[in-house]
Order: sequence, then C-alpha cells, then structure tokens
Amino acid sequence: MEKMLVGCFLLILGQILLLPAEAREWPPSRSISRGRHARTHPQTALLESSCENKRADVVFIIDSSRSVNTHDYAKVKEFIVDILQFLDIGPDVTRVGLLQYGSTVKNEFSLKTFKRKSEVEHAVKRMRHLSTGTMTGLAIQYALNIAFSEAEGARPLRENVPRVIMIVTDGRPQDSVAEVAAKARDTGILIFAIGVGQVDFNTLKTIGSEPHEDHVFLVANFSQIESLTSVFQNKLCIQDLCAAEDHGCEQLCVNLLGSFVCQCYSGYTLAEDGKRCVAVDYCTSENHGCEHECVNTDSSYFCRCPKGFALNPDKKTCTKIDYCTSPDHGCQHECVNTDDSYSCRCLKGFTLNPDQKTCRRINYCALNKPGCEHECVNTEEGYYCRCHRGYTLDPNGKTCSRVDHCAEQDHGCAQLCLNTGDSFVCQCLEGFLINEDLKTCSRVDYCLLSDHGCEYSCVNTDRSFACQCPEEHVLRSDGKTCAKLDSCALGNHGCEHSCVSSGGSFVCQCFEGYILREDRKTCRRKDTCQAVDHGCEHICVNSDESYICKCLEGFRLAEDGKHCRRKDVCKSTHHGCEHICVNRGSSYICKCSKGFILAEDGRRCKRCTEGPVDLVFVIDGSKSLGEENFEIVKQFVTGIIDSLAISPKAARVGLLQYSTQVRTEFTLRNFSSAKDMKKAVAHMKYMGKGSMTGLALKHMFERSFTQVEGARPLSARVPRVVIVLTDGRAQDDVSEWASKAQAKGVTMYAVGVGKAIEEELQEIASEPTEEHLFYAEDFSTMGEISDKLRKGICEALEDSGGRQDSPAGELPKRARQPTVQHRYLFEENNLARSTQKLFHPTKSSGSPLAEKHNQCKCENLIMFQNLANEEVRKLTQRLEEMTQRMEALENRLRYR
Repeated sequence: MEKMLVGCFLLILGQILLLPAEAREWPPSRSISRGRHARTHPQTALLESSCENKRADVVFIIDSSRSVNTHDYAKVKEFIVDILQFLDIGPDVTRVGLLQYGSTVKNEFSLKTFKRKSEVEHAVKRMRHLSTGTMTGLAIQYALNIAFSEAEGARPLRENVPRVIMIVTDGRPQDSVAEVAAKARDTGILIFAIGVGQVDFNTLKTIGSEPHEDHVFLVANFSQIESLTSVFQNKLCIQDLCAAEDHGCEQLCVNLLGSFVCQCYSGYTLAEDGKRCVAVDYCTSENHGCEHECVNTDSSYFCRCPKGFALNPDKKTCTKIDYCTSPDHGCQHECVNTDDSYSCRCLKGFTLNPDQKTCRRINYCALNKPGCEHECVNTEEGYYCRCHRGYTLDPNGKTCSRVDHCAEQDHGCAQLCLNTGDSFVCQCLEGFLINEDLKTCSRVDYCLLSDHGCEYSCVNTDRSFACQCPEEHVLRSDGKTCAKLDSCALGNHGCEHSCVSSGGSFVCQCFEGYILREDRKTCRRKDTCQAVDHGCEHICVNSDESYICKCLEGFRLAEDGKHCRRKDVCKSTHHGCEHICVNRGSSYICKCSKGFILAEDGRRCKRCTEGPVDLVFVIDGSKSLGEENFEIVKQFVTGIIDSLAISPKAARVGLLQYSTQVRTEFTLRNFSSAKDMKKAVAHMKYMGKGSMTGLALKHMFERSFTQVEGARPLSARVPRVVIVLTDGRAQDDVSEWASKAQAKGVTMYAVGVGKAIEEELQEIASEPTEEHLFYAEDFSTMGEISDKLRKGICEALEDSGGRQDSPAGELPKRARQPTVQHRYLFEENNLARSTQKLFHPTKSSGSPLAEKHNQCKCENLIMFQNLANEEVRKLTQRLEEMTQRMEALENRLRYR
C-alpha cells in the first residue's frame, strides 16, 4: 500500500513539474541582487532565443548504474537524440560532449570529437550500458576538470560561450556531490538536474543551478522524460543580449528580459560601478570569533589553529592535542607527546626501529664487538662471553680453554687418555687393542688374526703385517710370493741412472732429458735448443729437461713465451694521453678517469655530461606538495642542471609543471645557457591543484620532443631522457603514455617522494626499474636521489659517447697489434665481434704488414686467451667481493 502511495505521489509531482513555468504556482521570481548573495545562476540567460547559430558547449552526464534497466536506458538515449534535434551542432556553434558514469566515468565523446549532428546521434545510439554503481560526484568532477578543458574542445571563458551540463540520474549518489557541483556552478557552468523515480529532490537541488524551479526536474519514470524535450528547447534557446552588446562586465554577464546585469563569482561582490568585482574579506567584515586565526574562503571563512592544536566542535576555539591518547599512534612501548606531534620511546635494553614505532632488543654483541672467542650472549643491559661444551672461560672473560678431564682425575688408562666434551676415554697406541676393562691394552697379532697368504713367513707390523722372503730372494709385486734376485738387484751393474733387468742380464737407461754415452753405462744431458724447433725470437736457453726463451736488453717476453716486445711503451714514447696511458702489445692506448669519456682525437678527455642529451623534467605541482617542498623540488632541478653542459650542441633541457592541467615552463629550445635556465626555474610559480600525471605524460610525448620545441631529430642519435617527480597518486592513468614514450626510445626516470605509489612509479620507469626508479620518504633526502640521477645520466651518456679504449698511438716503424674491445666479452655478439676484430683487422691497401698477418699464429691465439682470462679474473674478483658482503650480512642477522 505504501509503495502505491509513493508511486502516485511521484506521478502527480512529475505532472506538476512538466507544466509550463508560468502555469506553476511557484513564488514570484526574485529580483537579481547586485550583491554577493545573488541566487540567479550567472549562465542561465546566456542561451539565445533561437537555437540556430546558437554558440554553447553542452555536456550530457548520463547515469548508467545497474538500477537503470535496458528499456529505461534506451529511453534516455531517445531523450538525448530528441534534444539534439533543435541544437545547431557544429565547431563554430553548439559543441556537444557526453559522459556515462557508474562506479567509474566513461568519456563517450568530447566537445571536439564530432562536427556534425549525424555523427553525434550515431555515437549516442551505439552507447553500451555500464551497469555498475552510482558515483555522481566523480562524474561532475571529471566534467569540471577534463570535459570543459580547452584540450577537450571547450572554448575559453573570455569568449562568453555558455557552458551547460545536463545530468540524468535515477538514484541516490554513492559519493558527495554538493561541493563539486558548487565548484562547477562557481566556474560559470549552468547545470540542469533531471531525476527519475525515487530520487531525493534535495540532492537534485544541491546539483542544479538556481533558481531551482528552472533547472531541477523530477519525473515519475523514464517514459515521462520525453515530455521534458520542449521545456529544454525553450530554456536552451533564449536570447543572449550579453553576446550581442559590449556589456563591460569584469567577471559574468547575465541576461534579463530586454537587458542584462553584471555578476561576480562566489567570494566576490559587485563594485559601485556595477561592472567590476571586489574580493570579499569575510574575516574583517564579520565577527568571526576565531580564537587563533581566521582564513578567508571563496564564499565564507573558517577558523584555523596553530600547529599542535585542534579545532573544537564549536569550530572557533582550539585545544592542545594529546597525540598519545589516540589509539593510532602505533608505539610498541611508550608514546611521548611533542609540541606538534608525538614520538615513540622504547624500554631499557631496546632500541627504536627505522619505522620509529616498533622496538627491537639491543644487540650489544654486534654493537660492541667484544671479541668473544666462542659465543657472545646478550642480556638486558649488556652482554657476556660463553664457551662451547668441554671448554671453560678464562679469567679475561673472553677466551676459552679446553677442560682437561684427564689431568683433573685419576683416569687409570694404561696407555692414552683422551678428553671428550664432558669426560674422557682410554685409548691404545697403534698396534694395540683396548681390553674389556676399557683401560688396559694388548698387542694385535695381525698374522694370527688374518689369512695372510705369505709364501715364506709373516711378520707383524704396527698397523698390519708383512710377508718376508729368505736371503737372495725378493718379494714379488703381489706382496706374498718370493722370487730369486735378478742381475740389477745384485748391485754390480754399474749403471749411472737406472738398471733394467732383461732375461738373465740387464741394460742401463738414463733419466728424461739425458742420453746414454758410448760406454752404455754413464749419461749426458741433451741440448734441447738444438734438438727442437724452439721458435724463440731472440735467445733459447736449455733448462733441465726443456728450454726457455729470453729477450735482449730493452725487450720483454710476450705472452706467448717466444716473441719479444719493447718494455713500457708509455714511458718510452711521448704518448700525449691527457689522463692515463696503457701499454697494449707493441703500442699503447689512452684511457680516461671515471666520469670522463675519450674525446674524438683519442687522447683528450671530456666529462661525460658534456655529451649531447635532450632532457625534459615533468614536475608534480599538486596541492599535496606544498610551497615549501616545491622550493626543494626547484633546488633539485637546479642541481641536475648544474651537472650538465648546457648549450645547443650539448645538453638541452625543458620543463613541464602539472596539476589538473599541464603548463610548459620552458622548452628544449628556450635557453642555451645554464644561468638563464636556472633563473627560469627560480621564478617558476607553484600551481597547487590536482595531480593529472597521465595528462602530463601525454603532453610530454606529443609535444616536448618535437623539433618545433627544440628536440633534435632521431637521426642525430641524441639520447632522450625524462625525469618525472611526483609525491602522490595520480588522478588518471599513467601507464599508456609512459609505455609509448619508452617504446619511442625515451629513457624514463621516476622519482617518488612521500606518499607516491610504487606501482605507478614502476609503470613510469624504464627497465631495469632498479636503475630508473628512485624513492625518498620525504623531501629532505632528495639530495641522495639527485646524486644517483646524475650518475645514471652520466653512465647513459658514457654508453652512447663511443668507445673509451680507442688506440691513440704506436711505436715508430712497428706494426700496431690488433686490439680487442672486451667490455662484454662473454656476450655472444660481442665475443664474435672481438674474435673477428682480432683475426681480421682492417687492411690498408699496399701494406706488407697486412699481407703477412696470419690469424693462426700462436701469438694471436694466446693474446685472445689472455684477454679472456683477464675478464674471468675480474668476474671472479667481483664474485669474491659479493660473497664477503653476504657473509657479513649473515653475521649481522645471526646476532640481531
């Protein structure tokens, strides 16, 4: 019964609302006030009497929640198409955009998308129902920030083109709408609110413009919404005298019947001349009653307390904050109030963790490194040393001595006493066995206990047994049977080195490296240098059973052990290297210190940051940053600029600041000196609004690296670098434009501070993210990030600046040895190139040295092997360093 009454009431109310304005029994219209309390909306009369040649920017906002069924959704689309019929749609007349919303906002098309009415109708008819929640406030916020931006097709406010929102909803919003709707109306947007069914009429009034009887409508169901078409035709097509005359209004012009009047935005009042607008100072004009501080807002004022105080429920007086009474302080042990916050404190024997809330026991052993020989044990206020089982602590309290149980008591062992952990055992000497009393010992008779198999006799030894043979016999190799002694064994053979039995006689043989003399008994050394093709370039010297090569004075033996090279070419010639000269075979190369790269002449060095680079900063200027932190950000940018060589041929720098919009502070072509650039940074004004990071990345991708704005063409191979700095969550998507920039070869660095979202930073940063993503807990630690960023940019320029190991010189009248670049020797492609360069150097026409070069020569193969061995040695050294660090970390974790 109650539902039937409510339905009848809504039906009657809908019919009343559909009556013409002059037929409704509304109170008489109030005269338009020239003060700050005027209630007539400033855009109501900006629409002309005929829709032909009508200039307006109209955005439809459609409720696409799950409570709207398929039939009702189709009715809404028919209603929009009916409205379009009397609008003169075109770029120079009426522009139309449309948003759908549920739990999120979907932009179906913007004000700049379509130029003809047929295109708009087609787009409306193919819309798809979202069927989710009802986030009405989010949809109005999107229209305010994005849909009515000049980037999306809205015309500038100075052109006095009416801005109109027509919102259709059938339910209660799931978010706040009053504040955002008021902001939209204060910017000059005219809002028509249409409710269908059981919608709270007061909610509609907080959305729609005033007077509500002209801008707020309620119908019983979606079938009745079509009847509003003629109502909106009358309202959208009234005469626009403000556009026809030179009204001279400073802020807003409002049409009246046959005339117009000037009005001001919220927070302003009309001056005596009826044209200009003056800001309202509510704090001086009213008895605000604030205990500490009064702050003006757009349309009123509010009271504010100093740091460390909180505003009382009366919104005027202040009370000092006891932060520790809040259950959210999170202190594990004790909470201590400070002037404007609180701090956590730990109990005795504990220390505060880096999170400044939880506590951990103090590891005195790790802090004091007491030098305990075995173990260090922590106590509440200190530590003590402890020994392993079977040891006792020495008087110095650190070292340990084994407990000698054998000396402390009468052990009774016949031969040996052996200490154990907490006692002792008796043991026997080798060749003895312990008896059943576990103290006395008996000798082992191995010959008796085992089947020894000796042919003649068995003799016990300390550990086992041995077989023996009678005189003039010798034990065979099986260690058991006997054989008669041979001629060599008799000892009268006369061989100098060795005797070898042969049948019933013997022959003499010499050791390796010797040959038998004519007497067939004595030996003499071989002359290896004469006997073999030694290949020594200078001198061959016999050495025991082989030989070694030696070089003449002023030369040194090469890696192949055969050829000779001059000693230290760098010292013996005027190499001209600015930093470092490195010997390389029979020549040398120049190298540079860390942070420098080799110049084109192969001798001089220049800083890595003198190389060409196109760098663009994308700086977050949102209100969460604050003006003080914005100054720190400017210092951060200046520090990066100081590390670069700013000039048209070297480093070019541009800067974007963004909040709800994007502002180009300067492009890559604006400045050619660091002085002028830093001056521009210093004068940069803080925007202080929203945080549309994705919009800023889109602007960067589409404009900042164009030649129009000073970027060098891709064919110049100049590195393109972007540094994005943000302190919070973006209000739009960042992944699309960050991915597009990376795909075009732009190196993206992401710098997050404070409440920045790690997932968003990872989406922005180039791979690998550990080299391109930086985070600081607050702005005070940004100096460390600046140093790491400068180093990263420097390394990037080093990689793109060419080889540093270019050969710089060679000895007179000697062929230059081929060099091998082996920075990444064990990567497949680089290994192949290094091998090819070693074995196939570039040949100069007519060079006899090139013709004689043989890739199979031992010296070339050995040189390659030596270079490879050197790389393996470096990798092994790095692995050892990492192992030591891991061991140190494990020790720290063990005693924590």
